[in-house]
Amino acid sequence: MTAPKKLFIKTYGCQMNVYDSERMAEALGGRGYVETQTPDDADMILLNTCHIREKAAEKVYSELGRFKGLKAERPDLKIGVAGCVAQAEGEEIMRRAPLVDLVVGPQSYHRLPEMEAKTRQGEKALDTDFPEEDKFEKLTSRPKAARGPTAFLTVQEGCDKFCAFCVVPYTRGAEVSRPAERILTEARDLVERGVREITLLGQNVNAYHGAGADGDWSLARLIWALNDIDGLERIRFTTSHPNDMSDDLIEAHGTCAKLMPYLHLPVQSGSDRILKRMNRSHTAESYLRLIERIRAARPDILMSGDFIVGFPEETEADFRATMDLIEEVNYGYAYSFKYSTRPGTPAAERAQVDEAEKSDRLQRLQALITRQQRAAQDAMVGRVVKVLFEKPGRFDGQMVGKSDYLHAVHVAGSGAATGDIRPVRILSSGTNSLAGEALPAA
Repeated sequence: MTAPKKLFIKTYGCQMNVYDSERMAEALGGRGYVETQTPDDADMILLNTCHIREKAAEKVYSELGRFKGLKAERPDLKIGVAGCVAQAEGEEIMRRAPLVDLVVGPQSYHRLPEMEAKTRQGEKALDTDFPEEDKFEKLTSRPKAARGPTAFLTVQEGCDKFCAFCVVPYTRGAEVSRPAERILTEARDLVERGVREITLLGQNVNAYHGAGADGDWSLARLIWALNDIDGLERIRFTTSHPNDMSDDLIEAHGTCAKLMPYLHLPVQSGSDRILKRMNRSHTAESYLRLIERIRAARPDILMSGDFIVGFPEETEADFRATMDLIEEVNYGYAYSFKYSTRPGTPAAERAQVDEAEKSDRLQRLQALITRQQRAAQDAMVGRVVKVLFEKPGRFDGQMVGKSDYLHAVHVAGSGAATGDIRPVRILSSGTNSLAGEALPAA
């Protein structure tokens, strides 16, 4: 028998890239590849890139430089770049990094098998099109191997919002939603292989409007259909836009038992002036009233957000408005970043905030978020929550899992197995996790 070829994938960025990497590995499985955890013995190295972070392209070129020695030792080694940097850079990657054999954008990775075959013939392969065919339909079904208890499932891609700081509309394309029945089929397949929690993914996931047998479905309707799948115990979704938080989705947070009490709802700034310059199409006030409605539907929901500090033209007063909004919302989690330019976006051409001022504001904002996050964790002490156990911990007999609220929870002597959901009384709160004791299953 021919030995399988080995594939090493390094994934950068968001959960959608994690999902994409899984599907790329499956697509190349038909070409005889199995995954390896190291590039040293790989027959193909694939970098699945993200364009959100600062100097993303330069970091990819730096990473490629580390593989020059491997390529020199093994000329048959194939190296590919996928994802959003691949979409943005295209032929420039091959020009600047001649060791690269293939470049594939995020909408074309279903064509990877054909591209890989082309490289084996000694040719370069480049595909950064936005093809008309549905890449998910073209991909073969997932192998029937057992899975861990949690999984990502992409339901929507692309973005029509055109925020002034963001490259997603250019790298992922316009908003497209997958047909509902295909999502449900994939979800049932995941559950059959051991998955108990599914996180629905999309650049604007709550803008989902996938085709159903009786017309387009909203995200709320899709969630209710997933709720009916036996064996699927938890549903989450990310990332949402405030403008797409519909009434039926808010209601689902209060009435759908399997939809977890956690919502990531980015606002980016608390200043209406900056929000307008960002082209966010909502105000701080409308965002706050939306949070009120969500909490009225689900009072114990834990809120998460995104913030950009030092956006072009941001003043200290604008920044203070953001801090005021954070104080009022009281987040359980949040992600914050200094603004950095993305070539081709409107904000890149504007007057930039001094770098030292950006750093100072970020430090102040993160200190506030850290206090809120720790207070949210400390408030869990003494409560009983349900924990989905995902893996063994660092110590003998310890298991680690996630609570309904997405907190990491460490439990010793639980007797639980991976995939079990057990009630746990929280005993203590650490820096980024909780510790508790397992209670008898209800």
